[in-house]
Amino acid sequence: MRLNDPISSLGRINETHADAFKRLKIATLRDLLFHFPVRYADSREVTAATNLEKGKPVTVYGIMEKVQVRRSFKGHIPMTEARIADQTGGVRAVWFNQAYIGKMYPDGTRVKVSGIVHEDKKGFSLSNPSIERAPDIIPDADNSLFQEHVAPEFLIPVYRETKGITSNYLYTLIKKAVAGGILDTVEDPIPPHISKKLSLPELKDALLFIHFPKEEKWTIAARKRFAFEEIFYMQLKQQKERMLARNSLAYTVTASDEDVGDFMDSFSFVPTQAQKDAVASILKDLKANFPMGRLLEGDVGSGKTFVGATAAYATLLTESSKGGQSLQVAYMAPTEILAKQHFESFIQYFEGTGAEIGLLTGSGCKKFPSKSDPSGYTDISRTQLIKWLEEGRVSIVVGTHALIQKSVTFAHLGLVIIDEQHRFGVKQRKALAEKKGRTRRELPHLLSMTATPIPRTLALTMFGDLDLTVIDEMPKERKKIITEVVATYKRKDVYEHMRNELAAGRQAYVICPRIDEQDEEEQQKRMLKSVKEEAKRLGEEIFPEFVVDILHSKMKKEEKEEVMQDFLAKKSNILVATSVVEVGVNVPNATVMIIEHADRFGLAQLHQLRGRVGRSHHQSYCYLFTESDGEATMRRLKHLVEAKNGFELAELDMQSRGIGTLMDGKQWGMSDLAMEAIKNPKLVEIARAEAKELIEHDPDLESYPDLAELVLKRETVHME
Repeated sequence: MRLNDPISSLGRINETHADAFKRLKIATLRDLLFHFPVRYADSREVTAATNLEKGKPVTVYGIMEKVQVRRSFKGHIPMTEARIADQTGGVRAVWFNQAYIGKMYPDGTRVKVSGIVHEDKKGFSLSNPSIERAPDIIPDADNSLFQEHVAPEFLIPVYRETKGITSNYLYTLIKKAVAGGILDTVEDPIPPHISKKLSLPELKDALLFIHFPKEEKWTIAARKRFAFEEIFYMQLKQQKERMLARNSLAYTVTASDEDVGDFMDSFSFVPTQAQKDAVASILKDLKANFPMGRLLEGDVGSGKTFVGATAAYATLLTESSKGGQSLQVAYMAPTEILAKQHFESFIQYFEGTGAEIGLLTGSGCKKFPSKSDPSGYTDISRTQLIKWLEEGRVSIVVGTHALIQKSVTFAHLGLVIIDEQHRFGVKQRKALAEKKGRTRRELPHLLSMTATPIPRTLALTMFGDLDLTVIDEMPKERKKIITEVVATYKRKDVYEHMRNELAAGRQAYVICPRIDEQDEEEQQKRMLKSVKEEAKRLGEEIFPEFVVDILHSKMKKEEKEEVMQDFLAKKSNILVATSVVEVGVNVPNATVMIIEHADRFGLAQLHQLRGRVGRSHHQSYCYLFTESDGEATMRRLKHLVEAKNGFELAELDMQSRGIGTLMDGKQWGMSDLAMEAIKNPKLVEIARAEAKELIEHDPDLESYPDLAELVLKRETVHME
């Protein structure tokens, strides 16, 4: 039995299980062993059946009552339903696709169930909770919080499940693999001197501690080891990337501070001090003979595009070493609509400078200025634009991912600006910059920009190869968005105000929440349903005189672009959407945003959603509806109303709810364990320091082949 053996080597896998394993991304025994528990159910977590709170993880000890095995009314899905009764009362529990539960745990069975509390018309319930037989002596919910030691039999791992696979089933398979000697084949990739220095358990021991907790302190040590390990691997990749960049040549930008200052002064608005500081940092980097790598963070509306344009202007003032042509700039945006908006912004910024600007997207190309109209732009062929980029005639090109296709090359690319594309490494820069026949291949400078508020520890982890600049100041002329947490009975008042805004020619967003569902497929179905149902209700019952459109993540890229283009062109008045609009197109005419179930979003995400409005001189409004009026929820939402910027909210979110709610871990390619570990700045700093030292002494990790292989796997860049 070896780590790369398929999961089927543990026994016959039926079709339902095979589909479920695919959803959980478990294909091999290695995947199974590294599918860690999301939490542990223990006796300190015991909750009385009458003391439940929606959304909280609980463990209830009790007796099975009113056990029923039946099929669901709508989907005809086999299910078990029961009441778990303790000394205080009872709670309803439902297991979908698990009819066997009713046979294994009939009426009168003492059980321990653990899960997340849900609430519906019938009251509180547990959906697909883990279940097992309980000991004869059931711990007292009232006293368990004061226990100093947790008995091993009360420390049970709880794994992430999906339709067709329960936590218990996964636990059984892991036990089977360990009993079969799988741990004897495990090699520890972390260098022994680092494990010893940080008192980390060896990999074999850590796997035992995390899946079979005998003492809580060992389980904590194992989780710390795996958290460090993941951050350490990321840091190795980032430090290797940084060294590659530092050892590469770059064009030295020679623009004077006076010329750049004149450019900044030529606009009708006065740049903020934060913008000036950002420009100064970037200019200093551009003057070096090795490539800049800088991440520019700033709230929506803080003026990042202006900073990027100023960096582009400085680059254009520098001539290449051959032919006397100016250096070139490539600006990459995540969508075609945003690319076109940035193209038009750059035309305004560079009008009168003589710069030729191109737009390159999958659906077509444009160039400014036009021969027939020097103040406008014209459509040109893709072949023509690529030829002019190759010859160095077009100085600035704005585009989407079409920019990194092999057919696109540059004469002398000096600067790449990436908008909301979080990973763009040395290989991608080389692909853009290299041209057949060139002997000297300079690596372009890189400026990556994001409106996503990223706490410093996450920035250090994910962008270890980049220096960080933050624009933490908003332009004085920007009106603050009026944000209000609205009680349910005031919904009609909000709709009336929204109607007045729409009647005045403005537009509105209505955001439907993510759905808290263990199964991702079911979550997507419910999310889509909520968007469609809300759009139908608003269009038919509330705002029949206005056009309502929808936007969600399941739509094809082209469909999303079309919907946003229609909204931008005022063909629709109200856009009902999921958080897919979080980083989206600039619609200055949108002045109202309603966020349903605001308590289900992280604070930083709410802040980003709110940033879709308030993008013009019109006063804008954000209304937060929530079903929960609990003290904790109200306190969190109050932070949103009062916070000065998104970074403050990101830090609050990270400390109070965990990094996983701040931003989707999948976006960063990180496990939940690593995302939580980022709350520990010391751990991140240590991982960064150890990775830096290792790469400095052994850049290719020749002494650590296992580590080198892991880092190589991480070098595949995912462009969001």
